[in-house]
Amino acid sequence: MFRISGACTLNDRARSLWGKAGIALEYALRRTGPMAMAPSQLGIFAKSSDAYETANIEYHVQPLSLEKFGDPLHDFPALTISVCNLRPESRGHSHITSADPMAAPAIQPCYLSTPGDRQVAVESLRHARRLMQTARMSAFAPQELKPGAHLQSDADLERAAGDVGTTIFHPVGTTRMGSDPGAVVDPELRVNGIAGLRIADAGIMPSIVSGNTHAPVTMIAEKAADLILGGR
Repeated sequence: MFRISGACTLNDRARSLWGKAGIALEYALRRTGPMAMAPSQLGIFAKSSDAYETANIEYHVQPLSLEKFGDPLHDFPALTISVCNLRPESRGHSHITSADPMAAPAIQPCYLSTPGDRQVAVESLRHARRLMQTARMSAFAPQELKPGAHLQSDADLERAAGDVGTTIFHPVGTTRMGSDPGAVVDPELRVNGIAGLRIADAGIMPSIVSGNTHAPVTMIAEKAADLILGGR
């Protein structure tokens, strides 16, 4: 997270009730403005280090900042750089907690639970800092707010990544497809042991794709429709 100067961000425009009303009015009348754009204004695929042959991290850059989800926007212009590990090694788990289908499941994401993931997190933070130190960005006088420029060692950056790490809303693999005994669904998306039930979402992916999950899930749904219509 970086505080900047000489630019108007959503912190400035959407912090007040009047600002929010202005954004809504602009969209209603012109179909322009923040409501006509994605939350992340910039995306980047990059390598966290030269050890990788292809991009292993994805950036989502938002023209806003806040302390945590649910808090109000800061009262100064800023931007937030979210970095996603495209091929995480860590594996979480989810389990039912009751026979009541409305009861919340127990979810443990196990973020950064492997040395490899922690290394990528540290490399990603350093990579983001280098981007913000380029000549192009210097015009905005960026000041690092989180994790904080005073954190320099690998150990400090690992802890900082653990403090702020969260989902990027791309969980997969909770109902893995496969032909082995541990798979939840078979190669035709049928739930093993339950007749007449298929799963057609990101849960069936054996591992996550190196990017956003919307397009693959659409493909999975289209394939499921073909299988059902074909009577398989």
